[in-house]
Amino acid sequence: MIDLQERFIERRSFIYRLFIVYFMFGGLFLLVLYQIFQLQVANYSEYEIAALENKTHEMNIQPIRGVIYDRDGKILVNNIPTFNLISIPNKVDDPENFINNIKNFIDITSAEENIFYEKFKRKARYNRELVVKTDLNKQQIASFQVRKHNFPNLFVEKRYSRHSDYPNILSHALGYIGSPSDMELANILSEAIHPRQETIFSYANGFISGKSGIEKTFDDSLRGDFGEKIYEVDARGKLLKEISHIEPSEGKNIFTSLDLGSHITANNALEGRMGAVVAVEIDTGAIVTLFSSPSYSINSLSNGISNNQFDALIKDPKKPFFNRALKGRYPPASTIKPALGIFGVQNKLIDWDFSIDDPGFFTLPEDGRVYRGWKKGGHGKVDLDKALIVSSNTFFFSLAYRSNIDDLAEHLSKFGFGKKVCLDCFDEDEGLIPNPQWKRNKLNSGWSRGDTVNLGVGQGYMVATPIQLAYYSSILANKGPINELSLIQNTTDNINSSMHFDNFQSSDWTQLHKAMTDVIDSPAGTSRRLKDLKSFQVAAKSGTAELVSLDSKEDYLLIRENETQRDHAIMIAFGPMPKPRYAVSVVIENGESGGAVAGPVAIAVLKELIK
Repeated sequence: MIDLQERFIERRSFIYRLFIVYFMFGGLFLLVLYQIFQLQVANYSEYEIAALENKTHEMNIQPIRGVIYDRDGKILVNNIPTFNLISIPNKVDDPENFINNIKNFIDITSAEENIFYEKFKRKARYNRELVVKTDLNKQQIASFQVRKHNFPNLFVEKRYSRHSDYPNILSHALGYIGSPSDMELANILSEAIHPRQETIFSYANGFISGKSGIEKTFDDSLRGDFGEKIYEVDARGKLLKEISHIEPSEGKNIFTSLDLGSHITANNALEGRMGAVVAVEIDTGAIVTLFSSPSYSINSLSNGISNNQFDALIKDPKKPFFNRALKGRYPPASTIKPALGIFGVQNKLIDWDFSIDDPGFFTLPEDGRVYRGWKKGGHGKVDLDKALIVSSNTFFFSLAYRSNIDDLAEHLSKFGFGKKVCLDCFDEDEGLIPNPQWKRNKLNSGWSRGDTVNLGVGQGYMVATPIQLAYYSSILANKGPINELSLIQNTTDNINSSMHFDNFQSSDWTQLHKAMTDVIDSPAGTSRRLKDLKSFQVAAKSGTAELVSLDSKEDYLLIRENETQRDHAIMIAFGPMPKPRYAVSVVIENGESGGAVAGPVAIAVLKELIK
């Protein structure tokens, strides 16, 4: 009985163990079946894609940048092909011998040679192209063509560079391109089909982005959309054959409102002097001229410039990179007087019959301080009409003294002063209209009546940019609001609806235009010497912006020996009258006389535009 019981126990234990083994193997079998299901059915697409990705390699194709045109369809910035000498390192056995053979007929610099050796092994491993020399000339291309049968691992391929036929004349308006910053590059690659993959470049400089001007403002539109090439690769990532190819979409062309001829005229008229010229089409608000001097070559910056050359531009005391048309801050001087006249009439401080005696100076009643006019002895009896024609400082000192500074500052802001006036200009400065709050915050000082008096002739703390002066001139010409200024041709109306001149009637505008026309046409006008330079009527107002406050002309004769201390010459003008089409502003730094120096430039630009 004992033996039978033991056997029963042993048998039962064996069955239990066998059951456990069967259960374990059954579980493993089910797990294998589950994994097979996951691989073959549930995750089939995912693994198929992964397998394909291991088998293929995607490459982005850089798009061609859009072309920039002037208002007449003339090309201002284009893409011109450059030809590069490109090798296939995977097929080169001896790189040093390879380069030496090329040097027998094409000059390879030591820098180009070193770059080739540095990149050779990696490019060869992955069967990638490697540029030997960029920007081949016709002779170099011809030299290669007759020998290319000896170099099956070398070819000439077209790449592009950004180019303007007018690189110095339009540099500040158009801007330039360059290598993108890390943030800009991340933004560019985010728009690519394969953001993290390598790129087949269409430009000799690789990735590019707009750095200033129109190139920067409209960078996203100009850039275009990336294309794609997919290659089959082996286990090491070596390219085997092309599988698919999607062409990139070229960037959008930009049709600007800029007039090429007026820029050439402005450049010739300024004769290398520091300053700016801005001209506006009055009906549309289109900027037709945006010129700053001195300038720089956008071709050099866009397509490669040495560090020494770049440092020389940066350190140049004339600041060629500084866009004076948009960022130059100048006292508007006597060009502000028409706006003061409108303010006086609107607020019934004066009318066209109101007159004062101008002895050549204005005395501040509070402290007896004397504010002198530009003409010794003054202009005698002057009303608003004569005050504009002869530019009587005393008349406008007196008018400003009687004005409320807050109301006057608000009035000047309606003409675009103290704010940006262009919809799509790059890095525009706002200028400044001073007021008591500004002076307290900035200078920790109270506002004085003398500050208001200075403002009456565009001096003191107020500063304006040339583009603001052109906008202001356009409002005077249009007898009221105009579209916000723009560099791009469009039909969108962007009129400043907050601008009102309710108490300045049509007859007042007629008298104002006549007075500004007589600034040139009248024998007493401050710009009368311009009369013979034109065949049509022009309304104008000149100004001489003082850089140093002085008590006498004798003091000025001493400081003018330093050219940088001389007054700035300013002119605003519009024409042809009586139905003006264009308004222009000219600022010439240290030019001294608005009528004699800035005036001829304004007339030359108007003549070119009207022609």
